[in-house]
Amino acid sequence: MPLPYYVSPEQMMKDKAEYARKGIARGRSIVTLEYREGILLVAENPSTLLHKISEIYDRIAFAGVGKYNEFENLRIAGIRHADVKGYSYSRGDVTAKALANAYSQALGNIFTQDIKPFEVEVLVAEVSDGNGSKNEIYHILYDGTIEDEKNYAAMGGQAEEIRRFLKDHYQDAMTLDDAVQLGVRALNVTQNKTLSSKDLEVAVLDATKARRKFRRIPAEVLTQLLGAPG
Repeated sequence: MPLPYYVSPEQMMKDKAEYARKGIARGRSIVTLEYREGILLVAENPSTLLHKISEIYDRIAFAGVGKYNEFENLRIAGIRHADVKGYSYSRGDVTAKALANAYSQALGNIFTQDIKPFEVEVLVAEVSDGNGSKNEIYHILYDGTIEDEKNYAAMGGQAEEIRRFLKDHYQDAMTLDDAVQLGVRALNVTQNKTLSSKDLEVAVLDATKARRKFRRIPAEVLTQLLGAPG
């Protein structure tokens, strides 16, 4: 009788992690930056229909890299979670931290219990409400690990190289023009071409807006922002 094939738990987790990281590394990158009036999200994404950056709730945005169908399922689940909580309790009870914890638990369970882990990383950002709260940026990895980011974050592709660039060039209280230009320059670090407005998906959580803070930056406005003097 042949012996059953055995893989140690340590090797299984290592193989899953390597599999997920390879899938994520093939994806195009996303950069998130805090600026003077809110939070900016810049993604390399030539598609005008398949969004990598989306609104979750009033002051909360979502971004995902990796396999589109997997992070799209997470986005939809996040919207449902936020809507149910906001309807059942109050809109103020819907927070980025609670969403990040829910994503962490879901991705952690998938990583440990399923044969194939999700090949995704997601980011949840919440802009300040102007009443003493601070901007919050949570980066959730494929295995459920949460990283609380400050000032900037990068996911997908060669994220480490992008983070090093942002560490050297990020400044507090940037204008939206400066933040957009820095975000695109950071994405260009890993490119063999210069990204144009047609290659990008850009959105902001604008703290100066009324209740719903999320807005997309259209291509024509983005072209002007990229051409503005830094």
